[in-house]
Amino acid sequence: MTQDTLLARASRREGGTRWWRDAVIYQVYVRSFADSDGDGVGDLPGVRSRLPYLAGLGVDALWLTPFYVSPMADFGYDVADYRDVDPLFGTLADARGLIEDAHAHGLRIIVDVVPNHTSDRHAWFRAALAAPPGSAERARYIFRDGRGPDGARPPNDWESVFGGPAWTRLPDGQWYLHLFAPEQPDLNWENPEVRAEFADILKFWLDLGVDGFRVDVAHGMAKAPGLPDVGRAGQVEMLGTAVLPYFDQDAVHDIHREWRRLLDSYGGERIAVAEAWAPTPQRLARYTRPDELHQAFNFHYLTAPWDAGGLRAVIDESLRTAGAVGAPATWVLSNHDVKRHVTRYGDGETGLRRARAAALLTLALPGSAYLYQGEELGLPEVLDLPEEFQQDPQRLRGEGAGRDGCRVPLPWEGEEPPFGFGAGAAPWLPMPTAWRDLTVAAQTADPDSMLALYREALRVRREHPALGDGDLHWRAGPPGTLVFVRENGGRRLACAVNTGGRTARVPLRGAPLLASGPVHVSGGHAELPPDAALWWDVEEG
Repeated sequence: MTQDTLLARASRREGGTRWWRDAVIYQVYVRSFADSDGDGVGDLPGVRSRLPYLAGLGVDALWLTPFYVSPMADFGYDVADYRDVDPLFGTLADARGLIEDAHAHGLRIIVDVVPNHTSDRHAWFRAALAAPPGSAERARYIFRDGRGPDGARPPNDWESVFGGPAWTRLPDGQWYLHLFAPEQPDLNWENPEVRAEFADILKFWLDLGVDGFRVDVAHGMAKAPGLPDVGRAGQVEMLGTAVLPYFDQDAVHDIHREWRRLLDSYGGERIAVAEAWAPTPQRLARYTRPDELHQAFNFHYLTAPWDAGGLRAVIDESLRTAGAVGAPATWVLSNHDVKRHVTRYGDGETGLRRARAAALLTLALPGSAYLYQGEELGLPEVLDLPEEFQQDPQRLRGEGAGRDGCRVPLPWEGEEPPFGFGAGAAPWLPMPTAWRDLTVAAQTADPDSMLALYREALRVRREHPALGDGDLHWRAGPPGTLVFVRENGGRRLACAVNTGGRTARVPLRGAPLLASGPVHVSGGHAELPPDAALWWDVEEG
């Protein structure tokens, strides 16, 4: 990134909002980003080596998935030591060097924190297993006696997100709670020792220089008083993820208020974003009230259909509910837990067209945008992974197809796998040979590629004063279209998206800036094909 670009980015922040209100944040799934040591698994030095690519792409911050010490029962979301790096991913010195280099490239670093549960290999849980029922060691987790005359039935009817009962029985007869895999025992957040431990963990990483945290299962730490049976009443399914009635308890907000006070004590520019699956946008907005977390992932947008009416309803409700608590809306199309949106939108050429249009829609909306690694390359979901490579615990416990297909490593260059991901062992998940046309190198040489579209869209978003934080004003458009205008500092940018099945004729008063595909402009109108989007500078008047 040039010095001029860094200065432009800094000046924009000085004159506008705090960085996190309109940042573009790129999710790095560390295992699958870049492998520096040839063991087939991505690592922190691999991420560090690709920082020039990320800075050149034009994003503002990186969110790194867990790289802590872990037995990898859930690929790092089962943490055994929160203050160290797993040797698979490098060392603590590598983490420090990555943070410093990212800052030198004008990029901020957000790391995952996993507070709902630990690994069953964590020192605390090992101590709990060695201690008797009723001990202080077990009080850090949620242990209960079973039901029935011999305690052989689980304490309640709660189910794991990964399938099956949310309880596992120990040889001494007690049961422990795990809302995810049995290797991920839930912590007891009513215990002051747990709260103090995580405050210290946050301080450790803040002192190391991170700019914020993505809070895993931010809706899960507080448990319903008394741990009552819930049945299936009130359950909501969002892309296969259950928003179960025992999640999203009101008491969780007290924890987030404590964390906000801690973050603010570091000068107000360190942030936390909630991974919170809430049943409604109204419930989700509670996580971003002024004294709580800064952002929450907008899964309601991610799950919206490719339909103008459905998208507009979600956009309006997201802006309304986030605005009601003074928070920025966030927009996300894919992540490491869901099927990639190229495939969700129809796969093949249809999916690609829609994904290109969705990128322009997303990056034109007010607030902050999250990009999942590889979406800038138009990567599809890998649906035909051989059985022997599928490792996702969610799938292994019988819950759907699993998440391996969206976690296949990135193709960087070359004509054959592993496409520059690493040299040595084969990647931990196999890469399709058809990805030779989707590598970073191949797309860099193609001005019409998905990567070229993202780079230009991010450049315009960074430099155009109307984009980023602010308001949105809808304009009338043909059936099946979304048309809106963004305005700031005397400049206006319009965006039109055609989700319908026929070409739409959209009034255009101004100069086209960027289109997701071929668009014919003449006579003050744009002929917008199906599944296409267009940005243009709006003339005064």
